[in-house]
Amino acid sequence: MTEKVGTGGLRRRDFLAATGAAALAAGVSGFPAVLRAQPASVKIGLIHPVSGFVAFSGTQCREGAMMAIEDINAAGGIKSLGGAKLEALLSDSQGKPEIGAAEVTKLAEAGVDGIVAGYSSAISLATSQEAAKTNIPHVVDVGVADNIMSRGLTNTFRFSPGYGACADFAISNLAALNSLTSSPSKTAMIIHEESLFGTGTAELLSKRLPEIGIEVIEVIKHANPTRDFTNIVLQLKSKKPDLIIPANYYNEYVLLARSMRQQKVEAKGIYSVLGGAASNYKFVREFPEAADLIMDCNHWFNPKSEVALKRKAAAEAKGLIYTYEVFLTYNAVLALADAYERAGTTDKAAVNAALAASTLDMSYMPYKETQMINGQNVGALPVNTQIQKGEIEVIFPQNFASAMPVYPMNG
Repeated sequence: MTEKVGTGGLRRRDFLAATGAAALAAGVSGFPAVLRAQPASVKIGLIHPVSGFVAFSGTQCREGAMMAIEDINAAGGIKSLGGAKLEALLSDSQGKPEIGAAEVTKLAEAGVDGIVAGYSSAISLATSQEAAKTNIPHVVDVGVADNIMSRGLTNTFRFSPGYGACADFAISNLAALNSLTSSPSKTAMIIHEESLFGTGTAELLSKRLPEIGIEVIEVIKHANPTRDFTNIVLQLKSKKPDLIIPANYYNEYVLLARSMRQQKVEAKGIYSVLGGAASNYKFVREFPEAADLIMDCNHWFNPKSEVALKRKAAAEAKGLIYTYEVFLTYNAVLALADAYERAGTTDKAAVNAALAASTLDMSYMPYKETQMINGQNVGALPVNTQIQKGEIEVIFPQNFASAMPVYPMNG
């Protein structure tokens, strides 16, 4: 039987077609305009420590991610998905791995399509493990521990370099610096924070430094947070290492550097590997004397790239300090969006496959061509920076360098 409405015998489907066409033509006749359905948004979970002892860095990560989302959406969204926009679902890990993992569970229940997390190595380790349970694509933004990528998780990807690459680069360039001076460094002390990041860095460097003729005479661990470095600085003054190697997060790094400056600790070099403040404009501008001539092996942008400089200017126009947290998390979101674009779907397995096959052009970083092996971009490289006259300069590798190194710093 044909369904009818009214008294004139007009069939229902004809009625709906007629009224729909009239409304579309009129637009304002009391019927809403009939428009093509908008594509569903692509939900990206952002898990960062925006409270707790590393809140500054976590907030910087979030800001970088939001900048990328705004830029991608303004450029038309995910075109292969009909222009679908990226939608951020925000989570706070509070600087605690277990809370980061719990936030992954909540995001999975909310139907998230991918995750970018989680600043620290310990948090990234936990969030990626939890995301693997439901195969959610997970891009690590900053976390550098190599075991994040060595567990065989097919949902976990990192586009920036890890510990191993950074340590190799740092050791190689430190050996080069020593070879260029008549007063090479022969001893070192490592001061590190207690979590996976600091402990892992200290262990790695303790093994590698003797390979280039540098004796590690002391390794000192400190808690997070630490508000007084007096005793540690007294040990530095007593043992007089040629090199001081800090491995800690921003607040503790700054306090240690300031304490060394106040107590007039002398050394041939302060040489960080992934230093929490050594490649940070906030530190440089607020404490220029404590920061002067500190060297670091860290993530940095390509100072000769127009794209990188435009992004830096855009971040600063928003009132941000352009730290590595900002641009690494921007890059992580960009890489995830590129995977959605190439996959043409939000299907988790397809997106993970697209990430694994990524050949994203990242020449705005001092990277080689993107090449993913077991989720790690092996084309990603760190640089050596040095703070000179209030600026963060790249000193290695030479093809990206903006200044010559000053070493020894006390010479």
